[in-house]
Amino acid sequence: MLVLPFASLELLAVGAAFVVYARHALDGERIWLEGSVLVVESENAGQMVRREFQRAWVRIEQVAHGQAMIEICCHGQRVPVGRFVRNELRQRLATELRLALAMA
Repeated sequence: MLVLPFASLELLAVGAAFVVYARHALDGERIWLEGSVLVVESENAGQMVRREFQRAWVRIEQVAHGQAMIEICCHGQRVPVGRFVRNELRQRLATELRLALAMA
């Protein structure tokens, strides 16, 4: 007799978990060079943020505290990147970004 209310509650909890997962399923970061402009796009919970930096003025820095995130710095702006990269691969990402900026 009490099975139906508890099963309904369980289905509601599973449905809520799917909604939370779906909001963040497409989260990510994209970084690329378009001529002399470095473009950084970040998507979080369906909200897209796009920033553009002049390649000649960009610095790639690693933050010493916390999760050792990478920051793209230019003219007082700081954009953290690498949130979706494993900690042990962030140094490699920073090196590849610096190399791509130097070669372009």
